[in-house]
Amino acid sequence: MTDPKHWLVESSRYVYDRRPYMVMREDSVLLPNGARIPDYFIFEYPEWVSVLAVTKDGDFVLIRQYRHGIAQVHYELVAGVVDPQEPLLVAAQRELLEESGYGGGDWQPWLTVCANPGTHTNWCHIFLATGVERLEGQQLDHTEDIAVQVLPRDAVREMLDSGGVAQAIHTAALWRYFALFPA
Repeated sequence: MTDPKHWLVESSRYVYDRRPYMVMREDSVLLPNGARIPDYFIFEYPEWVSVLAVTKDGDFVLIRQYRHGIAQVHYELVAGVVDPQEPLLVAAQRELLEESGYGGGDWQPWLTVCANPGTHTNWCHIFLATGVERLEGQQLDHTEDIAVQVLPRDAVREMLDSGGVAQAIHTAALWRYFALFPA
């Protein structure tokens, strides 16, 4: 069995550019079987980080915020955009402190996933931070309205079972945690 072959990009043009947050590119591509897709759209996003934060007491530091795409408020992990040239771990630690006021603890890479590899160019790098503690208040951007919620393990598991986390990447990170640390 052979792997599928790469597509050939015949032409490419930018149709939307709001760097650093989003760039949309339109490619005209030739598939290995000879078929053409004249208008295949790609979203160029910067790298993202998310943090699965667990306190010294074993509680989870989550946030709640409104997401306009689905017009709903859900639980999420702390997350954000990696600044240019910023190390991933530094970005994750910065985001946790800014959005929740929590920090410290032990950090490790947890999961790296792509939100939609068919149309997105970036990766989301999720870190597991254990033993975190409240260090200061939130330092939110003027566009952020985030409520910090510290929840016990059982409440987070129940929330996952009932669909209380809409962000698929965050759901994957939390389910992986419960699979690896069942009790």
